[in-house]
Amino acid sequence: MKSISEIFHGLNGIEIIGNSEISISGITIDSRKVEKQFLYAALIGTKTDGHNFIDTAIRAGATAILCKQLPENTNSNITYIVANDVPLILGKVCNLFYESPDKKMQVVGVTGTNGKTTVATLLFELFREKGFQCGLISTVEYRIGKNVYPSTHTTPDVISVYQLMHKMAEAGCSYCFMEVSSHAADQNRIAGIEFTGAIFTNITHDHLDYHQTFEAYRDAKKSFFDSLPSTAFALTNKDDRNGLFMLQNTKAARYTYSLHGTADFNGRILESDFNGTLIQINQKEMWVSLVGEFNAYNLTAVYGAAFLLTEGDPEIEIKLSALPRVNGRFETIPGPKRITAVVDYAHTPDALQNVLETINKIRTRGEKLITVVGCGGNRDAAKRPEMGKIAARLSDRVILTSDNPRDEDPNTIIEQMESGVEGQYYKKVLRITDRKEAIKTAGMMAQPGDVILVAGKGHETYQEISGVKYPFDDKKIMIETFNLIG
Repeated sequence: MKSISEIFHGLNGIEIIGNSEISISGITIDSRKVEKQFLYAALIGTKTDGHNFIDTAIRAGATAILCKQLPENTNSNITYIVANDVPLILGKVCNLFYESPDKKMQVVGVTGTNGKTTVATLLFELFREKGFQCGLISTVEYRIGKNVYPSTHTTPDVISVYQLMHKMAEAGCSYCFMEVSSHAADQNRIAGIEFTGAIFTNITHDHLDYHQTFEAYRDAKKSFFDSLPSTAFALTNKDDRNGLFMLQNTKAARYTYSLHGTADFNGRILESDFNGTLIQINQKEMWVSLVGEFNAYNLTAVYGAAFLLTEGDPEIEIKLSALPRVNGRFETIPGPKRITAVVDYAHTPDALQNVLETINKIRTRGEKLITVVGCGGNRDAAKRPEMGKIAARLSDRVILTSDNPRDEDPNTIIEQMESGVEGQYYKKVLRITDRKEAIKTAGMMAQPGDVILVAGKGHETYQEISGVKYPFDDKKIMIETFNLIG
């Protein structure tokens, strides 16, 4: 329990109306989760306005309301805190309410279109290998030491972030590795956190359904670096055309990594196959289980961040060599007749192209590459034709199928993907709406030595259709298919 005066202490841009000495037992942005003596924060979202639920929150037991607009009819028993920037103030309030967990551990954020999950997870695993208690906030899962919790968002709401970090601090975690999505940066879901370091992986076409323009998407990610303190480090991919742009206004110490130029951390692929990669980073060679140039970037970023966090621990490369692949990221499944399946989360044009090019560099040209791919519904539709174009150009056969159609007609999504296929590649393409049937068809089509890529869902164990999540796991379906044709 903390008083309003405690958790709003020293904050500018607020007006407290009512008793500032009342105690608060919890904070929520969901009126359905309000309990006795809670602070309810009324956020204005893309679909709903939390101000419409203030009365509901009060009836449920809220004794304090954080809002941008004071209700017409105020309650004399309620304390109102009016702020122009509610999300920003809420983050700072959560920091104080949850006893500044960021001061009790080193917090590293990873942002970018692709690679966030891999980089954050590898850092988590690497520092666990070094004997530290660690926390992870990622697209796949949230982890506190050995405890695993289901993930709801790449970066959850600001209250959930602080609740997770508070639990990490209580568990004795020394490090927290966190994915920072563009939505999270734009919506102040990381407000108030004093980061130890930030990593930028890359930026390509994605989330324009939310940000509207690429520039707005890029600037949302840059705002994360702009907010870093001078005590932090900022590590960016120098080979990405927006990599150095991320560092323009940061107060943090600036570092770069690269595979094709001169940087603070230089990586180079020496050998690669479906089992792993021999990579050299700053003149140190190591064999790792990850595959592809995109993963060489991820590994170089991990090496650089670990080097900065440990002031050059000489055992970093040994620990990197021992790390497993990340769930749903270029996971290989051996099949009968020397057929290999690759399951990958690739759901953007750039990610799909990276995976396909990696497979094409490894396989021999006498073997076929069969790609099963779809696009999610209620998301950026502009990338769908590009996904179809890339899949057809870089594969021998393509099956366009359903992903998570959500509230859209999957056949419409498939048609939009097919519209991007160039004329000379039409004969390569099949349309099978049922994803399970599409995966099975790819397995039946495969000849000895062929490679099957199942792209788009990766780690996900569900398929979302019309608001309902049905059990669905690409890896399980692929294994079942291999058993049938075995």
